Amino acid sequence: MASRTSPFDLSTCARPNILKLQPYRCARDDYKDDGTNILLDANENAYGPGLALNEQGALQESTVTGTSTGSSKPEIDLLGLNRYPDPHQVELKKLFCKLRNTHTHTQKVLGPENLFCGVGSDEAIDALLRCFCAPGKDKILTCPPTYGMYGVSAQVNDIEIVKVPLDVDNGFQLQPEKINETLAADPSIKMVYICSPGNPTASLIKKSDIQKVLEHPTWNGVVIVDEAYIDFAPEGSSLAEWVNDWPNLVVMQTLSKAFGLAGIRLGVAFTSPPIATLLNSLKAPYNISSPTSALATAALSPTNTAVMRKYRDQIIAQRERLVQELPKIPGVGRFLGGQEANFLLVELLDKPATEGGKASNVTALATYEAMAEKRGVVVRFRGKEYGCEGCLRITVGTEQEVTRFLQELRGVLQAILAGEDV
Repeated sequence: MASRTSPFDLSTCARPNILKLQPYRCARDDYKDDGTNILLDANENAYGPGLALNEQGALQESTVTGTSTGSSKPEIDLLGLNRYPDPHQVELKKLFCKLRNTHTHTQKVLGPENLFCGVGSDEAIDALLRCFCAPGKDKILTCPPTYGMYGVSAQVNDIEIVKVPLDVDNGFQLQPEKINETLAADPSIKMVYICSPGNPTASLIKKSDIQKVLEHPTWNGVVIVDEAYIDFAPEGSSLAEWVNDWPNLVVMQTLSKAFGLAGIRLGVAFTSPPIATLLNSLKAPYNISSPTSALATAALSPTNTAVMRKYRDQIIAQRERLVQELPKIPGVGRFLGGQEANFLLVELLDKPATEGGKASNVTALATYEAMAEKRGVVVRFRGKEYGCEGCLRITVGTEQEVTRFLQELRGVLQAILAGEDV
């Protein structure tokens, strides 16, 4: 059969900004999970879901809410999957509010009217762009090094990105004066994205620095604080309830990290009721599936939040262990950033620190590849990001995984620095 001809030309039919798009690179793009690797690359909760499960991996009956029919029988109603899910998720939103109404930052109370629920935080990132930025006209401001999806979503929406880097010499903290100068000079910047604790920096951004941006005297825009890792930071760190004091503040959170539920894709944005109304108006009507809603509701019950906190405490203990043990390995340099997440950003050197070693992308990349390909331990190379020369980002695993990681890293670094085969 002769090949068909068509006037179709993808290069002129598709939007130019999409043709130029560089997609977000996931942690699993380089090394897939074959069931044998130790995965310390994606900042997942290695201890598993923050749910009380029986030996078969099913939810214990006492942790599950009743069915939507009003029955007191503790089960998730799978027979209801022929119906569209709840478009408003009011009961789920009440549980998120209960979790974050700590009265640490304000005496005002969060309610369902303050929330947007999305398919992970990524939907909230995209929804905010579509809500406030005109394609090809408006801009956003980011603070590298930071989470890559802010840039990808902006590019998809044809939104220009203005960058004011974090202060590398001050633990990757915000530079509010420089941000405010940039905002004053360019009114087309509609949003500022701040990651706290930062990814890949693990630094908790100072509340006072965020407040300086919120107090800008002339800028008409929105400040978004991404708190994906907030439950690994000290108690009271979340600024979620603070949205009641600032009409242009949005605080994003997720169940993917501390709650160990990355697979259900559930994120939320706390904000003022007027902004929440806009976000809820532009979303797809049934964006949160019934199984996702049921599992999220179960996760936020007292029994399961206790499980989450138990796993979180174990992760923090292993994080402290890494902080103590990693510097003892020749070839490991400084911890950059902070220690308020479930990962650490660590320099690798071209020779031991005692011999004057300096941060080295060559060492870090060789270590990253050797660990994954020959030792079955996957971390993440971050050396190409701003201020992260020679750095690996290491997710905190279980006690057994951390033991294995430390053993393998010592052996790999010893061989690389000696110029031997790994």
